[in-house]
Amino acid sequence: MDKSHLPYRLLACDLDGTLMDDEITISPRVRQALAAAQARGVYVTLATGRGFRATLPFARQLDITVPIICYQGGVIKHPVSGELLYQVTMDRELILQAIELAHARDWHLVVYTQDAAYIQQFRHADGFYAAWLGSDIHRVDDLVGMVRQDGANLAKFIIVADETASDRIQAEMTARFGRQMNIVRSHALFVEGNPLEANKGDGLRRLAAHLNVPQAQVMAIGDQGNDVAMLTWAGLGVAMGSGSAEARAAADWVAPPLSADGAAVAVERFLLR
Repeated sequence: MDKSHLPYRLLACDLDGTLMDDEITISPRVRQALAAAQARGVYVTLATGRGFRATLPFARQLDITVPIICYQGGVIKHPVSGELLYQVTMDRELILQAIELAHARDWHLVVYTQDAAYIQQFRHADGFYAAWLGSDIHRVDDLVGMVRQDGANLAKFIIVADETASDRIQAEMTARFGRQMNIVRSHALFVEGNPLEANKGDGLRRLAAHLNVPQAQVMAIGDQGNDVAMLTWAGLGVAMGSGSAEARAAADWVAPPLSADGAAVAVERFLLR
């Protein structure tokens, strides 16, 4: 169904693999398309697995002035005023079980609180963590002890692995915890565990209600399994051509790949013409 004639008033964009590449760069064409949409009165926001602090520089770069969706929908917060609209935290005992399993399997696990990320061992260059996981990441001797101490402030965890291992890890984590937490693939290298209530679709639903925008007038663009919930909830779901098969199958329209500025093409097609 061609939905290009419909008026979309809210656009939610994933960051990694959708708006920006592996060099953490947003192309001029994408920036210009988003700015043009904003100039036409479209609310533009970000919907990402990154934490609020890690997302804020990109929100400022894109001059976003409406609440942003972070931690896979677990946090909705205003990038200008700092007002917190919504927050859900992770069950401490579930994260402790995940840490126990990760230690037994020798998985590379990172735990996020609402304020920072914690890791027991660095296995990649510093630039990898700064680019993908945020600059506020700390090594601790005892991840279990940290979780027990900060149990009321836990946001999510990430398991970092190569693509082949990530497939196996996601399958095992889903079999073990799928009814207790939201297990998603946010990148070829990342398997995430989030609160069961945290997903981008629910976050987008909450934000649309806050902005008084009907579901039919919401557009979302994403590229991975963690974007499926918002692609299916939005009035128009757009997947990147370079995205996962799961994301493409969930979308109403598939844009060109990231290398061809697919997000800009989608904005130009559905919001600017």
